[in-house]
Amino acid sequence: MLKKKFMGFEWSLLPTVVVLAWPTMLEQLLQTAVQYIDTAMVGSLGTDATAAVGATGTVGWLVISTISALSVGLLSIVAQAHGAGDRELAKRAAAQATFIILSLGVVFTAVILSISHLVPVWMQVDPRIRKTAGDYFFILYIPMLPRLATVMYGTLLRSVGDTKTPMRVGLLVNVTNVVLNFLLIYPTRTMNIFGLAFTMPGAGMGVIGAAVASAAAFTVGGILITIVVWRHPEISPKGQSLKPDLSILKPTLRIALPNMFQRFGTSLGFVVFASMINSLGGVSTATHTIANTVESAFYIPGFGMQTAAATLTGNAVGAKDKQRLKDLARLIIFIEVALMIVTGSLLFIFAPNMVDIFTDDPAVIALGATVLRMVAVSEPFYGVSIIIEGMLQGVGQTVIPFVCSVSGMWGIRILGTFITTQIFSFGLVGAWACMIAHNLLVFTLYIPYYFSGRWNPLVEHKKKRRELTAAG
Repeated sequence: MLKKKFMGFEWSLLPTVVVLAWPTMLEQLLQTAVQYIDTAMVGSLGTDATAAVGATGTVGWLVISTISALSVGLLSIVAQAHGAGDRELAKRAAAQATFIILSLGVVFTAVILSISHLVPVWMQVDPRIRKTAGDYFFILYIPMLPRLATVMYGTLLRSVGDTKTPMRVGLLVNVTNVVLNFLLIYPTRTMNIFGLAFTMPGAGMGVIGAAVASAAAFTVGGILITIVVWRHPEISPKGQSLKPDLSILKPTLRIALPNMFQRFGTSLGFVVFASMINSLGGVSTATHTIANTVESAFYIPGFGMQTAAATLTGNAVGAKDKQRLKDLARLIIFIEVALMIVTGSLLFIFAPNMVDIFTDDPAVIALGATVLRMVAVSEPFYGVSIIIEGMLQGVGQTVIPFVCSVSGMWGIRILGTFITTQIFSFGLVGAWACMIAHNLLVFTLYIPYYFSGRWNPLVEHKKKRRELTAAG
């Protein structure tokens, strides 16, 4: 039995946090494992192949993350409806999620495919690999509708406490991706396992095979999670109108628009950031791609706990449980810092070994180890920012994250990277130093806002009630 209070933390809430967080952590772990396998498989084709795959990724993320910001507004509405026991509101919100997926999915599929072969030019990709990078980008974003469905429906499921279903769907998506990678990237070859030689068929499609495998896997995931949501007892849109519902869309947009601008601003910043790194040459591009892949594994605890923070704070607001909201916030931040100290230490120690998984190029290994050790030191600070942002999403406050993230992205990361790489020639190390400075700035902006208590709508609700009582 957990002690109720120890060191000022409400440890009786720990099982609730863990139940919500661990499936998301496992889902992230599986996605990262597949990303590792993906990068290693493509990396075996050479540095140019790795650069072609990684050079345009930020542009696709710009589109998907901006649209999926609408899911943040829906998360807040559904989580609070779940906390208040209002199933009808949750189902209407799910119907509006379906409307958003269908309408925006079709439009942006056409847009992103039409610009696919211009993107490598805009991103300053080496002319030798521009065609490959453009073909990869085109194929990867054909299944825009199922990709949006996976993001938005996954958010709805998590907002009612179901984190296991997105995890299971993610597992199937990842297995599909790996199997198809194995069959499509490499040519037919003879393999030897435990002394048994056999012929393994393969399409020999290289980078294009990796794109086809990912696109097929995303399609499978989108179809499966759509089926699950439409059968779900609490959030099924079945029987609901799929026409625009302003009573849902207006509060969704009020919450989502700042987050959408935040994601657009930061994602556009990532595009500019990646473009400046691409201009440094193939070694820097490949190193940046590999280092990002390695780093993502060590942020798994952070994003798993962020999901728990968003869902549980939203539920607490819906139930109007002020003490539970306060206790959850303090406990989750404490756990997050402890986890990120551990993962940051592991990243610092094993950085060269992690990069070595993906490449044999000594220059890439040495440079990758340097930048990863730099970022490892900042992980606990970034972890706090992740949790506070999740809490703010859960309670429907998205303006402060927008201000903090966009100011840090453009005022520190982009401007700093331009100065360090284009003027002073500090290369990738200078760019990653600016990235770390951006993360530290966001931390220093979030902390005073959190301790001020202005993020807590239940405190504001109580103050307003006292004012009304005094006026009466």
